[in-house]
Amino acid sequence: MTDILMPALSPTMEEGVLAKWHIKVGDVVSAGDVIAEIETDKATMEVEAVDEGEVLEILVAEGSEGVKVNTPIARLAGDDAAPAPKKAEAAPAAEAPKEAPKAEAPKAETKAAPAPVAPSGERIFASPLARRLAAMAGLDLKAIKGTGPHGRIVKRDVEAAQASGGATASAPAAAAAAPAAAKATTSLAQLGIPDGTYDLVPLDGMRKAIARRLVDSVNNVPHFPLFIDVELDALMEARAQLNKMLEPRGIKVSVNDFVIKAAAMALKAVPEANASYTPEGIAMHHNADVSMAVAIDGGLITPIIRKAETKGLAQIATESKDLAKRARERKLKPEEFQGGTFSVSNLGMFGIKQFTSIINEPQGCIMSVGAGEQRPVVKDGQLAVATVMTVTLTCDHRVVDGAVGARFLQAFKPLLENPLSMLA
Repeated sequence: MTDILMPALSPTMEEGVLAKWHIKVGDVVSAGDVIAEIETDKATMEVEAVDEGEVLEILVAEGSEGVKVNTPIARLAGDDAAPAPKKAEAAPAAEAPKEAPKAEAPKAETKAAPAPVAPSGERIFASPLARRLAAMAGLDLKAIKGTGPHGRIVKRDVEAAQASGGATASAPAAAAAAPAAAKATTSLAQLGIPDGTYDLVPLDGMRKAIARRLVDSVNNVPHFPLFIDVELDALMEARAQLNKMLEPRGIKVSVNDFVIKAAAMALKAVPEANASYTPEGIAMHHNADVSMAVAIDGGLITPIIRKAETKGLAQIATESKDLAKRARERKLKPEEFQGGTFSVSNLGMFGIKQFTSIINEPQGCIMSVGAGEQRPVVKDGQLAVATVMTVTLTCDHRVVDGAVGARFLQAFKPLLENPLSMLA
């Protein structure tokens, strides 16, 4: 027999949610067949079979949360146990392994709490966070319409149902969440914040991973910020003209697309800034793989524009729009959000004037982009008004010294202020 193990779908993955099975007991699978969907802290991904054989047991039920990496989740018959339909005398032997899973299947289903089931008998598809929020709010998932992928109930659906006075869940379901909430609030009560004065939202896998990685980054990376102001009037004019040309193709270039392109070109001009610290030495990256921060339900993810220095603004705009859309749907592949060499975080669209980001290890720098706004400036000794944006570069001092960071910003600033130089 061969065990199918919970796969590690990213270097930081320790556990995941077995969201859906695409196989059942008695099925015969081949290498490459999609057998399950796994939710990680970043995305929902399909898992393919590595081995082939008949499915003897499903060891972990659909909807099971907190399944540790390398835990057996299903079991296949080996070559010696596989049925041989062409030989009549083999028929009795072939029946034996099929009886075993029938007897064991109910037992396997009790290993994890099943997902909610509608009156029709169909399983209700909901994200783990949505289930927890619904339980805490006393809402009935059967009465909530899902707007996520394939009708899946997500956080925003539960919040909308709560705001509109959605159907109340049964008393046992609401009571089940109470002990966990009470236990979690003990530490706040000890700090003088009374129970009942706030709502507690449990941590999902993504939020736990973000908390762990950012604490590690702040504690382990000696970092410092550099600030620079960039005038955007020429860029805004060039952007308007470019988007008018690209309109027939359905492409719209954003200010952030210009920032990504300029950052990539500056990294090639100052390669010392395109580096990562390792215990063995400084990794000098060959390409500018720019990660862009995208806010999604429950956290943040950083899809990557690979080799951004080689791509035009139209291609970057197309890729960034597609990556951001699939990031919010949690449909990114691991290689699409792991392995960038530099990050860009833009909060300008929220009116944030200036901020400092935490480094996304093992990258050596992260750029924080504020809002473009009209400010007074002095030009040729005369007071004038210009559209100005403040950019902050946070550097890992083990990799990027102050002078290197300054040279990077000196290369970056003129590219945005003279955007035609990026089109040459």
